[in-house]
Amino acid sequence: MSSNKDQKTVDGFGDEWERFDQSQLSKDEHQDLFNRYFSIFPWEKLPENSSGFDMGCGSGRWAKMLAPKVGTLHCIDPSSALEVAKRNLSSEPNCIFHHKGVSDQILPAGSQDFGISLGVLHHIPNTLEGIKACTLMLKPGAPFLLYLYYAFDNRPLWFQLIWRISNIIRMIVSALPHKLRYIISQILAILIYWPFAKLALVFEKIGASKTFVENFPLSTYRNLSFYTMRTDALDRFGTRLEKRFTRSQIKDMMKNSGLKDIKFSENSNYWIAVGFKES
Repeated sequence: MSSNKDQKTVDGFGDEWERFDQSQLSKDEHQDLFNRYFSIFPWEKLPENSSGFDMGCGSGRWAKMLAPKVGTLHCIDPSSALEVAKRNLSSEPNCIFHHKGVSDQILPAGSQDFGISLGVLHHIPNTLEGIKACTLMLKPGAPFLLYLYYAFDNRPLWFQLIWRISNIIRMIVSALPHKLRYIISQILAILIYWPFAKLALVFEKIGASKTFVENFPLSTYRNLSFYTMRTDALDRFGTRLEKRFTRSQIKDMMKNSGLKDIKFSENSNYWIAVGFKES
């Protein structure tokens, strides 16, 4: 089986999470971000002392909130970020760490009560095969929470045009050495992320329509810290391999991977979905 990973992308994420280990993220903001992703997660369906996995755990920022709620959490990542996760999760004795990629034989088939993969599988060569590999490890009926970059299928054309321009910048920046990627991403955080996010907040405060505010570029960051903006600027512009999917494409991939009863979060403008492994 091929590795289904782009090594330069993996190395880039190792650099990112070593620079942004989330130590400066406040508890309130951490909880808010966790709630955004896990609002549709079926906690009530997990058995007592459940065992599950976080595919592409990175710095362990989601695992930190997830570990106290479950029995065993397998934290999986092919990059050097796994060492960051080990430090961040040193107080969580139920975490087990695997320095492996999604296509590696990590856990026995049909062994896990749940799985999550947030913001990861759009950075590998074959996303469908990545979802299938995750589903294979699940028990029948177990939930899988997935977040993939969306293809702006719910956005106006002018928004999509702005993204196309930004993507050209990403392709240029992501090809640079890590240090230069970092420096340029931080400049972009200062000159673009922060001003646009705060302008969206101003529009919200003066009573602009919800549709206008949510369609405003970078409005997702309007109530988030500059630290998160800096982190995501490096994540967005420093990553070499990036793929985007429509809602229907994500649903089809999940179905083709053996997941059913697929539900999308309606609390965000991007696609977060949960599905259950077929019996």
